[in-house]
Amino acid sequence: MSFILHELFGVNKPVIAMAHIPAIPGTPRYDPKKGVEGGLEVVRKDVSHLLELGVDAIMFCNEDDRPYTFHADFEAVALMSRIVTELRPTDRPFGVDFLWDPKAPLAICKATGGSFIREVVTGVYESDMGIWAPDAAELYRYRHNIDADHVRVFANITPEFASPLGTRDVAQRARSAVVSSLVDAILIAGTMAGAEPDFSVVQQAKEAVGDQVPVILNTGARQENIRQYLSVADGVIVGSSLKVDGKTWNPVDPNRVKAFMETVQQVRKEIA
Repeated sequence: MSFILHELFGVNKPVIAMAHIPAIPGTPRYDPKKGVEGGLEVVRKDVSHLLELGVDAIMFCNEDDRPYTFHADFEAVALMSRIVTELRPTDRPFGVDFLWDPKAPLAICKATGGSFIREVVTGVYESDMGIWAPDAAELYRYRHNIDADHVRVFANITPEFASPLGTRDVAQRARSAVVSSLVDAILIAGTMAGAEPDFSVVQQAKEAVGDQVPVILNTGARQENIRQYLSVADGVIVGSSLKVDGKTWNPVDPNRVKAFMETVQQVRKEIA
């Protein structure tokens, strides 16, 4: 069992479930008829189902703020802070993801008591947002300066809607992210939200970093495939497959959550 994951979640092969926040004011898909309160209630119901059915952690994310930006605005940070403050679990960890400004979730976690962020912090990519060049040095200095060193950085090295520039393979990028950029966990994603990565890519990343840091499946987890992925991955972040009809933008489906967690519990028993 990974020390970092055990320290945070207290279980083997933890399940981090996504709480997708509807589009917020200032973004193209924001619905003024539903308003802030309407969006808050959507997330409240989703979080309630996820917690009742036993996920190990919640990660709040501004998933519908499409197209995504590299620079968070004041209203985005303010609203996410309000939502997280009102809906954060009190009996298990939670984290924050902001697409795609890594300083924003760090600030929100510091303000609300969050334990981890999910971001892209290393590498250079061509992406739907243009050239994507995160700055790990700036992020880690910011984390230290706001007294948030306890907030773990879960780093996606295969970001969705993007392709890495350069010739280094996944194994090389994983090792470098750990040694040079000091990430706390490696995340492996598919090509877009809800898409599963090639299993061999997860294997390559795990073989590259060994027990130095955990490797976590970041997208594409389903009840039908999670047993295979957890044979290698140390944990999983899951969102889309827990929704009605497995669609990212639908509400959480309790039946899907129950089936997913039952399979994970079986896997835990088998490897105990």
